[in-house]
Amino acid sequence: MTDTGMETPLTKNIRDDRTPMTIDEYERAGGYQAVRKALSDMSPKDVQSLVKEANLKGRGGAGFNTGMKWGFVPMGDDAPQPKYLVANADEMEPGTFKDRLLMEGDPHSLIEGMICAAYAIGASVSYIFIRWAYHLSAGRLRKAIAEAYEKGYLGKNILGSGFNLDMYVHVSAGRYMCGEETGLLNAMEGKRATPRAKPPFPQASGLWGKPTIVQNVETLCNVQHIINNGADWFRGLSKTDDGGTKIYGVSGRVNRPGAWELPMGTTAREIIEEHAGGMKDGYRFRGMLPGGASTDFMIDEHLDVPMDYGEIMKIGSRLGTGTIIILDDRTCPVGMLENLEHFFAQESCGWCTPCRDGLPWTEKLLHAIEEGEGEPADLDRLEAHCTWLGPGNTFCALAPGAVEPLQSGLKYFRDDFERHIKDKKCPWR
Repeated sequence: MTDTGMETPLTKNIRDDRTPMTIDEYERAGGYQAVRKALSDMSPKDVQSLVKEANLKGRGGAGFNTGMKWGFVPMGDDAPQPKYLVANADEMEPGTFKDRLLMEGDPHSLIEGMICAAYAIGASVSYIFIRWAYHLSAGRLRKAIAEAYEKGYLGKNILGSGFNLDMYVHVSAGRYMCGEETGLLNAMEGKRATPRAKPPFPQASGLWGKPTIVQNVETLCNVQHIINNGADWFRGLSKTDDGGTKIYGVSGRVNRPGAWELPMGTTAREIIEEHAGGMKDGYRFRGMLPGGASTDFMIDEHLDVPMDYGEIMKIGSRLGTGTIIILDDRTCPVGMLENLEHFFAQESCGWCTPCRDGLPWTEKLLHAIEEGEGEPADLDRLEAHCTWLGPGNTFCALAPGAVEPLQSGLKYFRDDFERHIKDKKCPWR
């Protein structure tokens, strides 16, 4: 059956060479119809309710119901003004590249989704917070935004509706800490990207103390399709209770690394074996991080688990960003974990002691084991760090996420750690 875009709404406009559509081409493909529909036929509360009913969960990793999140924003004539909408396009999670695909290949999709989302919460100013390295994405977004202004989809009195919205591309220095929404907001205000105490939550007091929604790029690109086609259609795209499709990615020693839009709940086995083409000759699958570097390992016995937010949580991991990092049998798991912990230690904002001091210690212990200088007690120390840096012991979720691959690596690949210590060398060297 030929897919007309109803089954792959996020990627239907992306060409093989990634050349984005002009605004005229995008309109001919049905673009900006959701903006017209929302502004003429729906109230902001109608849009919120529809997105909530569709069960669109945040694609940045948290998996919280998007419409419910919007419902926390104060509405009405007495609500603080201005309100802000921020698209988080920083995408600093290692192994993750799905948002880059959308921004480079179909920038108008993000802009349309943002207009609809801003209308739903009554925001008059919107920003795309993008990392400095995404030069191509930023350039294409700026061009698309200029086209949208020329056509009357942005600016004052959009399409004669009385709704006003300005949109800007904000290029960031790029820190992993900006994945935490209040760290992102501090960076936008010209401060250090450190997390804020909550409450108050950004929905009530965010950017410059005003109501703010921070939403992932992939999440926002779904909004217009829900408005055009309805909540039942969106939920029907999924194989599980989580609504919609998902852009799944695979990196590592597979035959066809890349990203594919598939029904939410597609199994890891199908993603790896059918879409990524299976493991390269001479390599065997040992494990995978299912949603970027800050998720727990899954192994062979988990390959048939549906890749959605609820099912993966049941086996002790998280869907995260849905971008799989493969561990093969010729890659040292200790070395892989040392590399990951080095990244997280560098990216810690230094705000709280467990994260600031604990992550460098985990890196130091892993380095000693990898170099053949480890001792049996180091494994106990690493496990202790997984507790000390776990949920409830740090100011934000950076350190708990950082130790997810470590705690699961100690569980599934402990023999490899012990062999390093016993033989006083890395067996893969």
